[in-house]
Amino acid sequence: MGDFTAVKSFVKKNFKHFNSAVVVDAAEAYTKLLDSNGKMFLVMAGAMSTAELGISLAEMIRQGKIHAICCTGANLEEDLFNLVANKHYKRVPGYRYFTAEDEKKLFDEHMNRVTDTCIPEEEAMRRIEKQIFKLWKKADQNNERYFPYEYMYQVIKSGALKEFYEIDPKDSWLIAACEKNLPIWTPGWEDSTLGNIFVALTRGRNYYNESIKNIQIVKSGLEQMSFLIDWYMENSKDAEIGFFQIGGGIAGDFPICVVPLIQQDLNEKCRLWGYFCQISDSTASYGSYSGAVPNEKITWGKISVDTPSFVIESDATIVAPLIFAYVLGKE
Repeated sequence: MGDFTAVKSFVKKNFKHFNSAVVVDAAEAYTKLLDSNGKMFLVMAGAMSTAELGISLAEMIRQGKIHAICCTGANLEEDLFNLVANKHYKRVPGYRYFTAEDEKKLFDEHMNRVTDTCIPEEEAMRRIEKQIFKLWKKADQNNERYFPYEYMYQVIKSGALKEFYEIDPKDSWLIAACEKNLPIWTPGWEDSTLGNIFVALTRGRNYYNESIKNIQIVKSGLEQMSFLIDWYMENSKDAEIGFFQIGGGIAGDFPICVVPLIQQDLNEKCRLWGYFCQISDSTASYGSYSGAVPNEKITWGKISVDTPSFVIESDATIVAPLIFAYVLGKE
C-alpha cells in the first residue's frame, strides 16, 4: 500500500487547479461514497485493457472498490488477449507517421493496431478463440445460455489458459473480477472480435469442423438490460451507487439509462445515481454524447441536482490509474 499512499500524497500536493483539481475532487468524492457503504459501477470504453489498466484496476476490484462493470466487448476480451500474449505484442511509437502502406504491412503480419500497440492475431485472438469455442459448443449441446462475461469466467476457471500466461495474473482485471464474481455487462458485444467469430460460427463457419447451431446460447442485450434492472434495484436498496465512466458511447449510454427505465417505464421507485464521474478527451459539443456535461443528465432523470458530478477532460490512461491509486492510498 505504500506506493499508493505516495501517489495520493503527490496528487494532493501538486494537483491544485483545472483538470488536475477535478481529479482530486472526483477521487475524494469516490472515497466518500465508499466510506458511506456506497458501491461503484465502473464503465469502460476505449482501449483500456490493451492500455493495461488492469495493473491498477485489478487491485481496485480485489479491495472491493468496484462492485460491477459495464464495458465494450473489446475491453472484455482484450484483457485476456494481453494475459496470454503480452510478450508477442508489438509497440509502434511512431504510428502517427505511418502511411497506408505501413498499416498494410502490419495487416499482412496479422498485427492488429490499437494506437501504439499491435495485438498479435495468432497468439492472442486465436489462442482465446480455441478455448472459448469449447465452452460455446458445450452450451450449444446442453441447450445452456450465458452472458458473454460468464463464458470468460468459465474459461478462466477451467485453467485452460494458465500455460499461456505471459503477465502476472494479478495484473489482469478480468481475473480479479472473476475471483470476486462481479457482474459484467457488455452491450453491443457482437461487434467485438469474439462476437464476430461467434456469429460466423452460427452461420456455418467450419474452422473446427464444427459450428454453433443455436445463436441464442449467448444472452442478448435486452436480457442484459433486464439483468441490470434486477442488480440495480437490489444493490441500491440501502446504499448509493456511483457511476465512474471512462470514455463514452454504448458502454456508458447503456447502463446509465437503467434509472429512468425503472422510474419512468416501470413506474417503480429507486435511487438516482449517487455519484458521476467521466474521464473523456471529447469536449462537449452539439451531437457529442461522449462529451455531454453531467447536468444534462438531470433532465433525463439519471442524476440529481445534488449528485457529486465531475468531468475530467484528459487521457484516461493517465488519469484513471491516478484516481485508482488515490482511492487505494491509506493515510
